[in-house]
Amino acid sequence: MEPLLELKGLTKYFPVTGGFVIKRQVGNVHAVDGVDIKVGEGETVGLVGESGCGKSTLGRLAARLYEPTFGKVLYRGQDISHASRRALKPIRPEIQMIFQDPYSSLNPRQTVGTIIRGPMEINGINPPGGHEKRVRELLETVGLNPEHYNRFPHEFSGGQRQRIGIARALALNPKLIIADEPVSALDVSIQAQVVNLLQELQRDLGIAFLFIAHDLAVVRHFSQRVAVMYLGKVVEVGDRESIYERPRHPYTHALLSAVPEATVDDEPRQRIRLAGDVPSPINPPTGCRFRTRCWKAQDRCAEEVPPLIQVAGNREGHLTACHFPEAPTTHGEDVVLDPALA
Repeated sequence: MEPLLELKGLTKYFPVTGGFVIKRQVGNVHAVDGVDIKVGEGETVGLVGESGCGKSTLGRLAARLYEPTFGKVLYRGQDISHASRRALKPIRPEIQMIFQDPYSSLNPRQTVGTIIRGPMEINGINPPGGHEKRVRELLETVGLNPEHYNRFPHEFSGGQRQRIGIARALALNPKLIIADEPVSALDVSIQAQVVNLLQELQRDLGIAFLFIAHDLAVVRHFSQRVAVMYLGKVVEVGDRESIYERPRHPYTHALLSAVPEATVDDEPRQRIRLAGDVPSPINPPTGCRFRTRCWKAQDRCAEEVPPLIQVAGNREGHLTACHFPEAPTTHGEDVVLDPALA
C-alpha cells in the first residue's frame, strides 16, 4: 500500500555567511541530512530527539513550507519537493500544521472566527450553511464554546489557544496534520487534554499525524511508530513497542533512560548520562554523528556512516543506524558514560 507521505533522502542546508563588507557563504548548517520516513493513511508517526536535532525543520519540509536542498517529498506518490505554488494549491488543504507556540501562531488582531475561517476563504471553500456555521461547529469539535466566535486570542488560556490552532488546521478537512511540539508550551495538566483531543480527532476523522515532540511519554501515548533523530539524521525507527521496549541504538537508550518512571521494585533503572555537548551542525562529525558521545564508538564509526537497516534481532520494520547496536535495556545504578573511557 502506497504511503500517504514519504520522505526520501530529505536534506536541508541553511547557508552560513561571513565577512564585514562583502557577505560570502562560509559554510552550511546541516539541519536535516538524508532522512527517510513514511506516514501511512490514518497513522501517527512520532518524531523525537533533543532540541536542535532538526525535528521542526523536517516538519516544515514535509509541509513544503521549506524547499529541500536535496531529496524528495512524496505525497500520495506525487513528488512535491520543488512544486510551484500553483501545483501545490490542490495539495495545500490536505496537509496542515499545528505550531508549537499557541501564543505566537495566532494573529492577536483577528477574532477567533476570522482566524479559523481564513483558510476556507483563501482556498475558496464555501461549506453548507456558510463560514460562520462551520467555524462554530469546529469550535465545538475542539471543546470550545461556539459563542467564542467573536473573541480575540488574548482572552484565552494557552490550552484554549492551542485548541483554536487545531480548529484552524481542521477547517480544510486535512488528510495529514504535522503537529510541531503542540503541547510543549502548555502546562502538564493541559497537555493530556490536547493529546486526548488529537487522538479523538484521529479516531473520528481518520487523519494521519506526523507528531513532533521531545516528550517521550507523550509520543508513546499517541504514536503507532516512532523515529528518533540526532543531529539531522534518523538513527532509529520502528513500531512503538520495539522502540520503547527493545531499543538498539545507544542514543535511543540514553533518551529512554532519562524518562521519569515510578518503580515498583527495589532495583533502580540504569540512567545513562552522555558526556560532552551536541556537535555543531555546521561541522558535524564524520561517520556516525553520535560517535563523539557514544560509549561504544570505535574507529569504524569515524570512517563509515552507518546505514539505517534492520539489524539482527530486530522485528520487521525496526531499523537502526549503528555499527555496534545495543543489547536490550539493562538495570543498575546511575552511570556516567564517557567516550574517553570507552
